[in-house]
Parts: sequence; C-alpha cells; structure tokens
Amino acid sequence: MAREVLLVNSNRLRPRIAPLALEYLADALDAAGVPWRVLDLAFAEDPVAALREGMAGADLRLIAVTFRNTDDCFGATQHSFIADLRALIREVRAQSDAPIVLGGAGFSVAPEGLLRRTGADFGVVGDGEGPLVRLTQSLDNEAAWPAIPGLLARRGDEVAGERPEWSPVAQDPLPRTALDNARYFAEGGQLGIETKRGCPAGCVYCADGHSKGSRVRPRPPVAVAQEMLGLATRGLDVFHTCDSEFNCDPAHALAVCEELASRGAAEKLRWYAYCSPTPFGPELARAMSEAGCVGVNFGADSGDPEMLDRLGREHTPEDIHACVEACHAAGLVVMLDLLLGGPGETPESLGRSVEVVRASRADCAGAALGVRLYPNTPLSRSLLEKGSRKGLHGHLEENEDLALPLFYIDPALGKDPVAAVKAAIAGDQRFFFGWPDDTQADYNYDDNPELVEAIRDGERGAYWDILRKRRGL
Repeated sequence: MAREVLLVNSNRLRPRIAPLALEYLADALDAAGVPWRVLDLAFAEDPVAALREGMAGADLRLIAVTFRNTDDCFGATQHSFIADLRALIREVRAQSDAPIVLGGAGFSVAPEGLLRRTGADFGVVGDGEGPLVRLTQSLDNEAAWPAIPGLLARRGDEVAGERPEWSPVAQDPLPRTALDNARYFAEGGQLGIETKRGCPAGCVYCADGHSKGSRVRPRPPVAVAQEMLGLATRGLDVFHTCDSEFNCDPAHALAVCEELASRGAAEKLRWYAYCSPTPFGPELARAMSEAGCVGVNFGADSGDPEMLDRLGREHTPEDIHACVEACHAAGLVVMLDLLLGGPGETPESLGRSVEVVRASRADCAGAALGVRLYPNTPLSRSLLEKGSRKGLHGHLEENEDLALPLFYIDPALGKDPVAAVKAAIAGDQRFFFGWPDDTQADYNYDDNPELVEAIRDGERGAYWDILRKRRGL
C-alpha cells in the first residue's frame, strides 16, 4: 500500500465550522492519485488521545495541518490559537517522523513567523491544492522544494520559499465527502460554499490578499449550483459563502444566482453571503433572493466619509443606505459590520457611523472596536514604521511577526473607548458589541454558548441571523 498523506483539521471552535480547505485538498490529491486520510480533531473530547489513536501504526508520507485562524480576531478577548497549534505540532512530531506542512488562511497571514513558532517543516501560503500535491511528489528531491510556488521550507530559524501562484479554483463541483459534513451541519448550523477566490479591494487592514490573492478567480456557476444542490439532497441545505465578497465580481455573482434560480434552488436550500456595499443594487438583490439567498452581511466598516477613505474603502454612507434598501425590497435581512477605532477615528466620526447604521434600518449591526494588525498590510506598515506604541493594544512584546493579536484603537477615543462605543449605541439592541464586562458579548463567535445552544435546538443559518432572532429583532 502506498504511503498516505494525513490531512489534519486543527480547528476546535464551537460552533463547529467545516474546514472546506480539506475538501479541496482531498479532491486535488485524488486527482493526482495520492492516497490520503483525514484526521479531524474538531469533535474529539481528548484531541491528544484522538491524534495518537489516529496516527498509531500509520505509514505516512506527509502530514498536512490546516490552520484556519490565528486568533478570534476580537479585540475584547484576543484569544490566540497559536499555543494550541504549537502543542499539536509537538505531539504530531512525537508520533511520526513524516514531514509536517502547515496551511490555511490563518497560516497564510503570518507564515514565516508561524513556521518558526511551531517548528513545522513546511508551509503553504495561499492555495494549498497544487503545492501539496507537488510537495508530496517531490519529497525525495530536496532541491525541488523551494521551486514550488507558495511553498516555504524551514531550516532551523531560516525560512525560504516562493511566492504563491494564483491558479484557477476547482472547476467541477466538489464531492464533499472528505468530512463528516452531516455532523458539521448539525453542530455548526451551516456549511460553507465558495463561488470564487481573491479580492481586488484596497482595504488597508485586510489580510485576504495573502491567503486568497487580489485577482478574482471564479468557479463556474454550474459547478457552484451542482455542489450546493447535491449537498441539499443530503439534507445539508443552509450555506454561507466563503468568498471574500460575493459581489466583488458582480457579473459572476449574478450568473451564480441565475444558475441557482434556474434549478429551483429557492425551494430546496437557503444561503447567506458576505458582500461589499458596492457594487450592489436592486438587480443583484432580487437575483440573490430568487436563488435562495435570505440574508447579507455587508462590510460597511464606517459611516463617516473620511474614515472610509482612510480604511481604503470605496463606498459612501449613501451606498450603505442604498444596499440595505435594495435588500429589504427583495426580502433579504441585513447585517452591517462596523470596524471602529482605526486611524483618525474620533468620538464624532464613531457617532456618525452608528447613526448611519441606525438610519439605514439594517436588521442588525456589529460594532467591532479595534483594528487587527496583520503583517505586510498598508495599515500595519504605516503604524509600525512610526515606532510609536500609542493606540496599540495586545501583544506588544516578541510579536514582530504580528502572529499574535495586536489591535489599534485611535487614542482620540479617550481613555475608555469602550464607553464611547456604548454611549453611541445607547442600548440599541440591533447592535452587537461584546466586551468582557458587557452582556452583549455574543458578537464573538468563538466558543459562543448562546449560538451552540441555539444550533442544538435546531436553528440554522448565519450566526448573526441566529443571534438576531434570539433577540427577537
């Protein structure tokens, strides 16, 4: 029997989120004739025992560990997952001498630092399908390792490799049989679906360019529809798009909706999407509704024109009103996400953002305080090059790689920026704003007991929509 590639899911958040990346990796390995097996630690009561049992006696060629998030991306808690990953890699190393390769969106945002911090042998930045296959096939030829696009190799503290190559995404529907998707659906309340990869937006804080690239790479609408409807026939019928923004290529988004509508998807499934306020209009909103979409989460970021400009956003406060109106006219519920505290934020600009959201009559809104700084983004470079620590919150020491949580909140918000946000929201229940001393701490989806209970009780959908319903909004 040929030696296997072991695909390990390290993400143990609740509600459970199916690691869609492993479905892509398994499909690519199948196409290349490489044997593989999944070791999913998400549901293990004792992950160390599960790891030891799953690896016992295995003849492994390579061990691939997916790392979805570096932390909970929540300024109030700043819960990092890197220590858990480091412990996992240490245990894997104790069980096998096979090479270990890291990948996933979480890895891609701080790859060099994570390789050094965890001691893994390799890492893949960006798409994992092609590099994983090529690495597996070339393990006996060390000279070929650095030549694989997207692959990093560690030698002691030295990390070297190649920039990622943004290839076409899977053109056929994925079989979606690599994981226990029925259990993920039961304990996670939804499944992910990807219609495209990449985002051309110029948001100064965003790390998606490192993990997905800045060029839009669409999947065929037929493949997307077949994959969703195939899962729906198995009773897995609620989805959320995993695209950076569903509408970053509006023509493709419309084509996906038309394909789904032509197959009667609205009678067979429900789905939610991440979108940007522009380009978005009544035509797309109607098409999404006719295709089975029931809700949209818009990354509004701010309702202040100057703050939008500083954050690299191209929409206006008027665009926020327009996209909410278009959705409501089409029967879609709306979540608006605010990103508060960025450079230049003042109590006045913060207040304007809250008022724009309130006036838009969005069904609910998230108010995130603090902008997470990621390596090599325009925002982190501009702030850290100044050498000042003013406004920085989180891991200030031994964090040059920004792998650990570090947030920026403009000092102009005063000594108590949390109070400034609360004052602006003024008890409006449509706003989710969680802080450790606040009862509205349910905006953090990391091990959220209210969400877990709601899904256990049968709720399905986007987490913000489940919480919205629980509040009676």
